[in-house]
Amino acid sequence: MLSTLASFESVMSMIGFVLLALLVLMVTITIHEFGHYIFGKIFKFKINEFSIGFGKALFSHKCKSGEVFSIRLIPLGGYCAFAEEDEEAKDENSFNAKPPWQRIIVQLGGVTFNFLSAIIFAFILLVGFGYDIPKVEEVGAQYQNQATIESRDIVESGDVILEINGTKISFANNNNFNTLVAEYKVGDTFSVLVRRDGQEVLLENVTKYYRMNNYGEYIDTEGNVVSIEDADKTGVLGITKTSAYRYSFWEAFTGCVPLTFGMASQILYFLGQLITGQVGLSSVGGPITTISTMAEYTQSNIANLFVFLPFISVNLAVFNVLPIPSLDGARVVFTTIEWIRRKPINRKVEGYIHFVGLILLLAFVVIVDVYHLLF
Repeated sequence: MLSTLASFESVMSMIGFVLLALLVLMVTITIHEFGHYIFGKIFKFKINEFSIGFGKALFSHKCKSGEVFSIRLIPLGGYCAFAEEDEEAKDENSFNAKPPWQRIIVQLGGVTFNFLSAIIFAFILLVGFGYDIPKVEEVGAQYQNQATIESRDIVESGDVILEINGTKISFANNNNFNTLVAEYKVGDTFSVLVRRDGQEVLLENVTKYYRMNNYGEYIDTEGNVVSIEDADKTGVLGITKTSAYRYSFWEAFTGCVPLTFGMASQILYFLGQLITGQVGLSSVGGPITTISTMAEYTQSNIANLFVFLPFISVNLAVFNVLPIPSLDGARVVFTTIEWIRRKPINRKVEGYIHFVGLILLLAFVVIVDVYHLLF
């Protein structure tokens, strides 16, 4: 009976985290569409509908201006529908009646709002939880003893690790602590810059050791006692426990923009690997995979939710700016061509291209999600 109750509680907890992950995804999508809406209002575009979700309308309100605000059944997207967006302009305030430069700004409004929101979310992450810079919580006694015998420097509990051998720890530059330490072999000696009691201290003679437990036994990355041949050769600097360093207000203020663009560069790098075949479909996920991944990581640590907020926002911005038919990037390309030619490409042809692009995009999303569900 107790095991049944525990299983029920576990399932309900997971459902709760799935709903929370879904909410995060919808918040970032709504921000994107709101960007289109705000810039559309600035330039007096006629807007037919602003919708959160797709499918059957669960709630709908029509304003005096004629704009409709809707919440729809399927919470996996949204849209801001402009008047005559894929047609020849008949109304002076319809989408295609406006100058190309205004349309481009409106088309990039969603991307802009996603980036701005990602910067705000990154600030909250850094100041509230920390992210890339480690703070030492515990140092093993066996490391301290060995370092003392070898006349080596050692990090102390409370140290904030800033640099490894002159290289600053920074996600924005793809220089995280584990990556930098992994460049050295066990037994190598290098310098470590730490912040200790408010002062920066350079430890010039720090050694990389095998990972050990508090009894001096060799262990693997999961903490199992093993022989020295099977010990974790990534090594540590005497550290047995770390936490994320929480930035000060000013540090977070100056660090949130580089962190956001660092995430963008990582996403672009991944897309390059995907195009060149260096990574496969197993590394790509649609909305269902994204939601399940967010739920899983958020269940293990609620702080991960605040990692996903800027990351998903940046992901939406980068993805939508790509010149793929039906996405904002492709619409900007068509509008730019019209601006240069001084006449548009046939509206119906453009509409068909975006429609086919949307179908192919949806098919791809379904395929990668089904792939993850089956394999």
